[in-house]
Amino acid sequence: MRFTRDPKFILLLLVLVSASTVCEAQSGRPSGNPEKQLFGRSLKKKQVKYREAPSIVRARKKQEAKQKKLDKEYDEYVKAQRKRAVEIQSPEVQVRMKQNRKDADQNYREKRKKEKENSKRSRKKYR
Repeated sequence: MRFTRDPKFILLLLVLVSASTVCEAQSGRPSGNPEKQLFGRSLKKKQVKYREAPSIVRARKKQEAKQKKLDKEYDEYVKAQRKRAVEIQSPEVQVRMKQNRKDADQNYREKRKKEKENSKRSRKKYR
């Protein structure tokens, strides 16, 4: 009974009890992202939506239309130049150019067919 009245002993008990409660409070560490636990999802992945000014939208559309027009003009120019390159040749050379183009197309088709067949075989092999 002498110990219960001793102030040092009471102080020691008080320190031990308070230290154990502090340790218990810190033992349950949160796992993962604390933002996700607080808000239900991570704040870093949030996509910000914003509207652009109408002048910017107009300028972008105008630029896209201009680029589309330039691409179309370029395609027409290339087609005309190819046609002109054939027309300025002699008739014998024109016939040879047409035949070369047909042969090249045929070779390309055969090559694609062979590649497709080989890929089918390899798919069967590694099933």
